[in-house]
Amino acid sequence: MALTDLLYKHFGYREFRQGQQEIILDVLEGKDVFAMLPTGAGKSLCYQLPAYAGLAHILIVSPLVSLMEDQVQQLKAQGEKRVVALNGFLPFEKRISILKNLSRYTFIYVSPEILQNKFVQDALTQLDLGLMVVDEAHCISQWGHDFRTDYLKLGVIRDKLGKPPVLALTATATDEVRNDVMDQLHMKIPAIHIHSVDRPNIAIKLDKLPSLETKIQALKRYANELEGPGIIYFSSRNWADRIAKELNDDMKTVASYHAGMEQEDRLLIQQQFLNDELSIVCSTNAFGMGINKSNIRFVIHFHPPATIESYLQEIGRAGRDQNQAIAIHLYTEEDEFLPLSFIDGELPKEVQIKEVMRDLSSRSGETYSSNQIESEGAKFGLNETAWRYLFHRLEVEGVIEDKVIRSFDVDSTLMKIIDETEIRRKEKLAKWFGFKSWLEEEQCRRKGLLVRFGETNHIIDPCCDYCGLNLEDYTASYDQSDSSPQEEFDWDAELKRMLTVCGEDTSEKPTG
Repeated sequence: MALTDLLYKHFGYREFRQGQQEIILDVLEGKDVFAMLPTGAGKSLCYQLPAYAGLAHILIVSPLVSLMEDQVQQLKAQGEKRVVALNGFLPFEKRISILKNLSRYTFIYVSPEILQNKFVQDALTQLDLGLMVVDEAHCISQWGHDFRTDYLKLGVIRDKLGKPPVLALTATATDEVRNDVMDQLHMKIPAIHIHSVDRPNIAIKLDKLPSLETKIQALKRYANELEGPGIIYFSSRNWADRIAKELNDDMKTVASYHAGMEQEDRLLIQQQFLNDELSIVCSTNAFGMGINKSNIRFVIHFHPPATIESYLQEIGRAGRDQNQAIAIHLYTEEDEFLPLSFIDGELPKEVQIKEVMRDLSSRSGETYSSNQIESEGAKFGLNETAWRYLFHRLEVEGVIEDKVIRSFDVDSTLMKIIDETEIRRKEKLAKWFGFKSWLEEEQCRRKGLLVRFGETNHIIDPCCDYCGLNLEDYTASYDQSDSSPQEEFDWDAELKRMLTVCGEDTSEKPTG
């Protein structure tokens, strides 16, 4: 059956979106593929349709449980029963049951962390994997070197699984990030499909404000005047909670979201936002990735992200329905110190590295438990991110193998880790100063972003505050507080469904 016939039969579309068909053809030829398509361009179809063209057992590495849940539910809504998800939140008994019946599934979603489990690896090696997909592949470079180092082991895992062809999907990646991703995944002569990162329906506005107080006032004005729904990004949990509370006193439909909340609360807020029960979510960067909500009308940054890539990923969550949306960045000179402070805390200092190395040198042969690995950094004054980074470097240098501390040359290993950490620190600083330079430029905001990705075509109207835009085009045409009440929703039942979605009863015995 022709690809266009399969497209209509299984997805109801008559035509492919730009880039999809070429990517799918390369996947079906068994090539390694790196594909960058803008948010909302239908990246998931690039691995879903090949399954209906005969590709068996597709392993999808997904960064977030909430993203997995959303993708699994979308497939099931299309009538697909041969889909399952594995992650650390599954009860042990359910996980074992799924692993025993893994051959019955065509679409197998996993987190990078669960892939490190030997039982999961053993079950996957029994399958003839047709494709390994790394969704949101920029996370390998963006997160892997820092607080989710299991991303950096995906290439090794791929080799253990028999080196199936790999498809790396992302919406935003510079040349540097692309090369890092392809290197980490051990991709060989990959087919590369790069499409514009530009989202022409999203207007860009930069407000340079004299003080924190004026920034708060501007934020509240936008939150009350702009047509929603919208997302407001903050650099800290405290700020997200504070502003959500202040806005909620007036609007009644605002919530905060961050990694410090219970998983059940985060899932609840996500679903309320998807169902238009909330008009605004005040969030850290923990919110938004992969959320299939097409009608987000604005994204506001109260604090700056640390990189251009992060900024584009976050504003790209607006306007997925292709209707007009706006991204507003509120900036004061004091904001410069926030990313510098985070960078300083994300990596271990030289004195801390020395202290850790001295401690380990006297513990040769000792075995770490999982709980020790999580808590060990605290005794050296290291936060979770800095400790995860350092633990990964210790594994790379062979100081720790399979959780066992080995004997090592302290001086040479110490210098390697210190040098590597300093390189990483400089890379992070360079990315921040690259974003800061965009904030300070006096030119078209869109052009300034696109040239950093090697793009020059940016003639769009309305474009940005520098080129001219009418803010009234983005204000609400109605008073959200007067909107009619929505039908009562049983959130207790919905939470139970969400928390068990990745461990559905295998008694249906799907085949494939």
